[in-house]
Amino acid sequence: MNKQKYQWPEYTVGVCYYPEHWDESLWESDLDRMLAAGIHVVRIAEFAWNLTEPEEGVFRFDFFDRFLDLCAEKGMKVIFGTPTATPPAWLTKKYPEVLNADQNGLPYEHGARRHYNYNSPIYREKARIIVTVLAEHYGKHPAIAGWQIDNEMNCETCEFHSEADQEAFRVFLRETYGSLDALNRAWGTAFWNQTYTAWEELRLPGHVLNDGWNPHQRLDYLRFVSASARSFCKLQSDILHRYKKPGDFITTNALFWHIDNPKMFEESLDLFGYDSYPNFAFGLNREEVLKDQGYGVEGDLNDRLSGKSLSEVRGICPHFAILEQQSGAGGWVSRMEGPQPRPGQIRLWAMQSVAHGADFVSFFRWRTCSFGTEMYWHGILDYDGRDNRRLREVAAFASDLKKLAPLCGSEYAAPLAIVKDYDNACDAEVDVWHGRLSFPDDSAIYQQAQLSHVPCDYLHLADDSALEDLRRYPVLIYPHPAIMTGARADLLKAYVEQGGTLILGCRTGYKQENGRAILLPPPGLLRELTGSTVRESGFWHPAEPTVTVEWNGERFEAPLFQDQLEAEGDAAVLARYDSSWFAGTPALIEHRLGAGRCLHWGSTFSRPLLKELFAYLGLTGRFDELLDLPEAVEIAERRKDGRRFLMLLNYLPEAQEILLHREMRDMLEDRPVSGKISMPPFGVLVLEA
Repeated sequence: MNKQKYQWPEYTVGVCYYPEHWDESLWESDLDRMLAAGIHVVRIAEFAWNLTEPEEGVFRFDFFDRFLDLCAEKGMKVIFGTPTATPPAWLTKKYPEVLNADQNGLPYEHGARRHYNYNSPIYREKARIIVTVLAEHYGKHPAIAGWQIDNEMNCETCEFHSEADQEAFRVFLRETYGSLDALNRAWGTAFWNQTYTAWEELRLPGHVLNDGWNPHQRLDYLRFVSASARSFCKLQSDILHRYKKPGDFITTNALFWHIDNPKMFEESLDLFGYDSYPNFAFGLNREEVLKDQGYGVEGDLNDRLSGKSLSEVRGICPHFAILEQQSGAGGWVSRMEGPQPRPGQIRLWAMQSVAHGADFVSFFRWRTCSFGTEMYWHGILDYDGRDNRRLREVAAFASDLKKLAPLCGSEYAAPLAIVKDYDNACDAEVDVWHGRLSFPDDSAIYQQAQLSHVPCDYLHLADDSALEDLRRYPVLIYPHPAIMTGARADLLKAYVEQGGTLILGCRTGYKQENGRAILLPPPGLLRELTGSTVRESGFWHPAEPTVTVEWNGERFEAPLFQDQLEAEGDAAVLARYDSSWFAGTPALIEHRLGAGRCLHWGSTFSRPLLKELFAYLGLTGRFDELLDLPEAVEIAERRKDGRRFLMLLNYLPEAQEILLHREMRDMLEDRPVSGKISMPPFGVLVLEA
């Protein structure tokens, strides 16, 4: 488990502010209004390189000197962003090689954001200079509380094809394989005559016919992109650590694509940050609007499902920061359209972040910008700057947090964890067979855990994961780990032998680390653990009816893909297929090993099957002695110093009824409660049990 490196001493509310967007005459009144609303931190500067370096090698500090001095005078703390997400025009004009390129090698033009590449030696040098200059000048400023590196790394694009990336990829491969012979073996280049005889022949996966790129090459490319982003982050982090004050933190707003986020946190960050926009669940891209000519709500659980990402962040850093929290409608002039949060939803969504582990919540943004691409990305205030219901809701949330002070630093209590690792995340993107199973099931498992009121964590496995990381959870579900290593197989076996319950799905353990199929009966290295083998497997045939299994006298769908299992040794068959040509073959096998057990399920995970599985494993009913809770209400359990807290969140626009079986304390109202309680639409209830 990743150790917590920095933790806020108390719940804190912040806001994103861009002093360069507003007349300086507004600064003081804006800060006063923020403080009056309970906002004590502003996040600034992540897109303001020109204000410090208006031309190459010329540095000015007067602008942020004035703003930071005003913040210090007012008692407002500041998170200062390094401005490398948007290089200045003078830089991209003089050094066009810093620009990223598409798969065809066409460079992106100046504008938008994140149009640079991580591997340009010139860009890395210019980034080093600006970060050093800022850190030297502001590192000891009393208003500074922390530093944010760049902004949303690998957002906008997570593909890199500049010439600098081509060269860096070759260096990465040399360091990884050492020789072309080793690379050719790993990539299986004997297929389609792809054998390489010189390092200069190697290129990034590019524009090939029918997307027929080498999958092992692309798997290494995704590892390379992660290494590049992490290296750029560490370049800045190393500088900031030299100049920051003791007690100040370094963070970034992450969890984007093609980055091993747990590894980046471990290497470079004191605190993991995330941007939470639950309203994305209700928004539409411009193309969808033009097609549908209306606003339909798609997806399941909608804004409640934002908790899935928050849970993934918690698996990296148990007490994290929300650096951008939704406060209004979101959208660009060129794409994305989202509705306004309805009354109560801003507070609800902010409480969702707190329930899942955020001790700091910074709303995006204070004032809605009146110009630029994001002029429809609404902040707390509208263009006119008047007080409004959104400001009142933010102030109410800040007031609520003071009442919840005993919860700060509490731990999220989960009996179940969904296991993930970066190798399989990459493979699921490269291999459509893998991704077609993995991506839907990741959401389905989390969704059913929510509906069954089973608090659920994410556990990120890495090369240095220890047995103690796994033993924190009575039950682990590792849905479809196609890639399996010997070390990981040994770790999972030790977890089961010492009393853990492990659930595995179909298509498990049939690949090596390089993505090549193993020449062993599936599930390969896990066969001793599962007590099973796979005789045949394949996708559901559209000419046949839905494939089902019989378990405990009930029938459950085995959707999309089916492994035909065979029990070995003392393993027990719990369920068999009862339809299709392979009816009667095992579909679910349980193998007891040491003090624990492994369940091997031969298909993907439907919600009804998961509901039955959770009940079979004793995960459901965790809160039955305390209360009756409808499916529509999320429950998060947090514990601290022997105290037990329950955070209840109603995501529906209708009131929900809760029945308490014994007296508890309503922490927001500071009163004892029992019996029937009506939660208002989008309401929040925090109980001490």
